[in-house]
Amino acid sequence: MKKEILYLLIIITFILVIQVETLFGQTYCNPLNLSYQFNTNPKSNHDLADPTVVLFKDKYFLFASNAGGYWYSGDLLSWKFVSVPTLPFENLAPTAVVIGDWLYFFTSFSDKIYRSNDPAIGKWEIFTSSLLTSVISDYAIFADTDGRVYCYYGCSNNDGVMSRELDANNAFNPLGVPEICRKANPLQDKRKKNKNNTDATSSYNVKGSWMNKYNGKYYYQCAEWNIDVNNYGDAVYVSDNPMGPFKFAPNNPFSYRPNGFVCGAGNGSTFEDKHGNWWHIATVTAPKNHKSQSRLGLFPAGFDKDGNLFAKTDFGDYPIIMPDSKYTNVSKLDPEWSLLSDELTAQASSNLGTCPVTFAFDENIGTYWSARTGDKGEWLSVDLGSVCTLNAFQINFAENNTQIQGTNDLLAQQYLVEYSVDKKTWKKLSDKTSNFEYQPNYYESVKIPVQAQYIKIINYRVPGVTFAISGFRIFGSGTNRKPKKINSFRAVRDYRNAQIIKMSWEKQANTAGYNIRYGTDKDKLYHSYQVYKNTRLTIRCPDKNKTYWFEIDAFNDSGVTSGKLQLSK
Repeated sequence: MKKEILYLLIIITFILVIQVETLFGQTYCNPLNLSYQFNTNPKSNHDLADPTVVLFKDKYFLFASNAGGYWYSGDLLSWKFVSVPTLPFENLAPTAVVIGDWLYFFTSFSDKIYRSNDPAIGKWEIFTSSLLTSVISDYAIFADTDGRVYCYYGCSNNDGVMSRELDANNAFNPLGVPEICRKANPLQDKRKKNKNNTDATSSYNVKGSWMNKYNGKYYYQCAEWNIDVNNYGDAVYVSDNPMGPFKFAPNNPFSYRPNGFVCGAGNGSTFEDKHGNWWHIATVTAPKNHKSQSRLGLFPAGFDKDGNLFAKTDFGDYPIIMPDSKYTNVSKLDPEWSLLSDELTAQASSNLGTCPVTFAFDENIGTYWSARTGDKGEWLSVDLGSVCTLNAFQINFAENNTQIQGTNDLLAQQYLVEYSVDKKTWKKLSDKTSNFEYQPNYYESVKIPVQAQYIKIINYRVPGVTFAISGFRIFGSGTNRKPKKINSFRAVRDYRNAQIIKMSWEKQANTAGYNIRYGTDKDKLYHSYQVYKNTRLTIRCPDKNKTYWFEIDAFNDSGVTSGKLQLSK
């Protein structure tokens, strides 16, 4: 009887996975699974930031700072890297725009404007020189639907952004004089930088201009500093005119991740895919107080019935379904696979004293486990605690004292992933022993789910010094029941500062963590905050003059249970 029930559960799980893959498309997981190029600087790293994605001739092209090239994809899942030595990739904050049959490429502080009608093969030409682009940075080029072209630049903490119309018919020469597009932020205040911020910069200047047009309205976006997480989120300002004035949107910051395996979700761009779906690609990094190279994250986005631009960032570093058609509800892009590998018992072939095995499972990309060597045979293993259904996994490799400078050697990790139900008989889950691509954030969904309690990764080759992993993340479903619904909690404003809301709730049994969602409307809970152990939380809401709705969803290895909506006091 028990065997029959087990077989039935396996069949049901298999059918559900087939439905996910067939009806909704494949899955991906942030940080994006990209092939990288090592920088040629002394640190020999790959610190990606400031991403721009544009759709050109049925392909998506992704540009980013410190990339040494760019990527293209036909489905937003599989990306191919293109290196073009003639393009100025050493300049930061690249951007691109499609006008007619050409894709135009710009970078900060460069007087050259490039264009291509076949960027997938790396064929580019110098289109013109521009004095304007040679003296500005972090700018955006926007092509309006009426054929006019604008450049937005000069972001600062004042009440405007500089804009200049460009002559698309005359080598993008500036027209008229620069204008200040007013974008007053009624919530902005000048607060001191947090003492525990490890970032070297002391600037609070906003940056990363971007513009979209939707239903006749203009959505100017930029990255703004968030004092609570010592990181950037993306804000949006709305206008009926491309030159403003722009009104601060009520659901700001619209792209924001205060914590998680990766956080930030700023310095990005918003684009529409082939099916009419909207996406926001942004810079993500480690949680506050932890140094880490930045990566790229892709988040479902959209416009609600009231024209509010939003990005879905809750559980934004869990698997996300990539739809192959138009979707109407971003919540349906969750395959409901839980994280199975948070703070569990783990073992390794060896350990550096400062990099224990727990760092590979602490849900922090800023810490990492490292073996003593990079030799073939070094391994890392985790015990899930019970036999679980495994649907996907993500391996985030770390560079421990890596120094690679222009070598022609193979720059790729080679490894084998195995699974077992009894720690005696091991079966192959993924064989990358002949891999030739350097993918430090490798993600793979399992086509046919497997039952496993033990997962092991065995090193065959590393491009660096030691075999090191900052996050070995396993997704699927466990054997526990879902948590009970959270029906009550406290959400009280601080009498000294009405922008601060202090929350508390009773600890739930059989619960791994809590996802707090909130917003100014009960149907628009666009902000979120995820915690694992705490049952107390202080949130700084953007607008102290508005009432916020809250919902606390409890989750564990078997799924998420939505909580009860409640107004703050």
